Amino acid sequence: MLFGKLLPREGNFFEMFNQHAERIVEAARAFSQMVANYNDTHLREKYNSDVDNAERAADRVTHEVTKTLHQTFITPLDREHIHGLINTMDDVVDLIQDSAEAMALYDIRQMTEEMTRLADLSLKCCERVRDAVKLLNQIADQSVAEAALKTCQEIDRLESDADRVLRAAMSKLFREEQDVRELIKLKGVYELMETITDKCEDVANTIEGIVLENS
Repeated sequence: MLFGKLLPREGNFFEMFNQHAERIVEAARAFSQMVANYNDTHLREKYNSDVDNAERAADRVTHEVTKTLHQTFITPLDREHIHGLINTMDDVVDLIQDSAEAMALYDIRQMTEEMTRLADLSLKCCERVRDAVKLLNQIADQSVAEAALKTCQEIDRLESDADRVLRAAMSKLFREEQDVRELIKLKGVYELMETITDKCEDVANTIEGIVLENS
């Protein structure tokens, strides 16, 4: 009986990764909708609440992954990769929530074109993260591994696009905004929104490492 209890067990990490990735997309989609409907106070509050709900659900998955990791003797991936991946993914959804909260805390009155573009790029990045994560349990197949790497490259390109939007937004802000307080608020929100795509790129880098080591 004791021997049976000590047999190595493999937790269902891939399923939990997929669950978390879906929560990331839910948060990003709600955030994008919040930005698109920002002038409607009711919808803004609704989508902000949806972001919070997705973030809490993602936290529960992260906790479950960590708990399972401690209870599992043999894992399908390197332990450091599992730990690094789930925590970096959780950083993404945290940053989405932080961005939504910052708009309220900084008393942002209306969205700019650059905020809309950054929210759209963030959603696209998060969707690509989900797509890449879904492939992890099949990366022993060379064609799947190549598809995962290609998706990671798409995330890199989207992050570069967000960098360009941020630089253009900053340039416009410092040229045109006369109110120093408004400048500081907008600068903070722009930078925070862009970090969402930065963190998606970190997830992509982690996935690339996993693919290269396991395919």
